Amino acid sequence: MAAEIIKVYKEHLPSLRFIGKRYTNADRVGGFGHKWGEWFEKGWFDQLEKIGECKEIENGYLGFMRCNSSDFDNTFEYWIGMFFPVNTTVPEGFDFIDLQESNVAICWIKGKEDEGIYNMHDACISKLQENGMDNFRVDHENRTYFFERYNCPRFTTPDENGNVILDYGAYLTE
Repeated sequence: MAAEIIKVYKEHLPSLRFIGKRYTNADRVGGFGHKWGEWFEKGWFDQLEKIGECKEIENGYLGFMRCNSSDFDNTFEYWIGMFFPVNTTVPEGFDFIDLQESNVAICWIKGKEDEGIYNMHDACISKLQENGMDNFRVDHENRTYFFERYNCPRFTTPDENGNVILDYGAYLTE
């Protein structure tokens, strides 16, 4: 089965602090899978989890992206980390992005990890637009914000066919 979008909905997030590490296109090796490996190898998620999770929202490990689409190559950022309450102290070696309260559009992408679930950005954008959720938030640098949420258990526990569900979100203006 090829990856498919099985659910589209709007979710409300409070103001949050995203804590993680920032990467750019210069850090790509095809994608950023090698950086995820580094995170697990070095125990960086363990360090963040010691802070305590943000219980008011669906959380998980995040691949958080932002870019100005008119200058993608020079502005694309890929962060790995987690959401926390605003004003959470940032551990040494990590950086942060403070995020305004916002609605986010969410697609659930179902499939196998090696069969395209990570290449569904354009399909998600089309599906969100079809559902009237195309008012993407831009910041003062004209960057839009997207994220992959590796929710437990949707992503961490494959179904009987080996499929997982990856959440793909986009920040909206309202």
